[in-house]
Amino acid sequence: MIEFRDVAFWIEDHHILKGVSFTVPKGKTQVILGPSGSGKSTILRLLIGLWKPTSGSIRVDGEDITEISSERLREIRKRMGLVFQQGALFDSMTVGENIGYTMLEDKTDEDEIERKVRISLEQVGLDPDLIDRMPDELSGGMQRRVAIARALASRDPDILLYDEPTTGLDPQSAERITDLVMNLRDRTGKTSVMVTHDIADAFKVGDRITVLDQGIVVFEGTPVELAAAQSPFINEFLAPFRKAVARASRGIVGGSLSAGGSA
Repeated sequence: MIEFRDVAFWIEDHHILKGVSFTVPKGKTQVILGPSGSGKSTILRLLIGLWKPTSGSIRVDGEDITEISSERLREIRKRMGLVFQQGALFDSMTVGENIGYTMLEDKTDEDEIERKVRISLEQVGLDPDLIDRMPDELSGGMQRRVAIARALASRDPDILLYDEPTTGLDPQSAERITDLVMNLRDRTGKTSVMVTHDIADAFKVGDRITVLDQGIVVFEGTPVELAAAQSPFINEFLAPFRKAVARASRGIVGGSLSAGGSA
C-alpha cells in the first residue's frame, strides 16, 4: 500500500504541492491526472525518494520513507520499477543491454540476465529476438514497451510507476501501452501509479484518480465519480470529453475516450 498524507513540497517560495493525500491499495492502479505544471511528476520523484517533502508523510506498506536512512530507502526503491517519460532508453545500448542494465550493475550472471531479458520482452508482448536490436530500429510504441520491460526486469518490483507513458505516441501505440498497463496489473497484481495529462488513459486504467490543479487535489475518487463530479475546474478540464465520459460512467464504453465522444 502507498499512502500520501498531507504532503506539501516547495522550492524556495514556489509551492509545487499543497496538502496532497491519497491511498493506493495493493494491486490497484492510481492515476495522477492534471494539466501540465500541476505537480504530477513531482509525486513520482517524492515517492522514489529523489526529493523529500517539505511536510507530510509518504508511506510504503506502513513505513514512512521520509524518516528512514538512505540505506533503507535504497532497499525500498529496489521494489519500484519506473517507466520514464519518453522511455529514456540508452541510444548506444542494445535492447537487451537496456533491459538488463540494473542486473549488470548488480553483477548478475550474463546467462541469467539474458534469460530474464527474454522473459521481460515476452511479458510486454515483444519478440525476445529483439534483444540485439538498437532502440532506433524500433517504433516509438515498441521503445516504450522496452522501457516497461526494463522496469519489470530490474528487480521484479512489486510497484510500477509510469510517468506519462503514452506521451508522443500515435493513438494505436498508446492503446497498446494502456492495454499492457492493465494486463500487467491484472496478471501480476502489481501496485501501480500512473502520472498523465491524458483523460482517456486515466479513465481506462485507473482504479482511482487524483486530479491536481496547481499542486492542490481538486478531486480524488473512482472514474465513475469523476465523471459525475461538478466543479468549475473539473467541468472545464473534462469539457472536450464529456460525451465519452458520460458513456464511461454508464459502463458501456469500450476502448479509449476521445474528444467529441467517439470511442
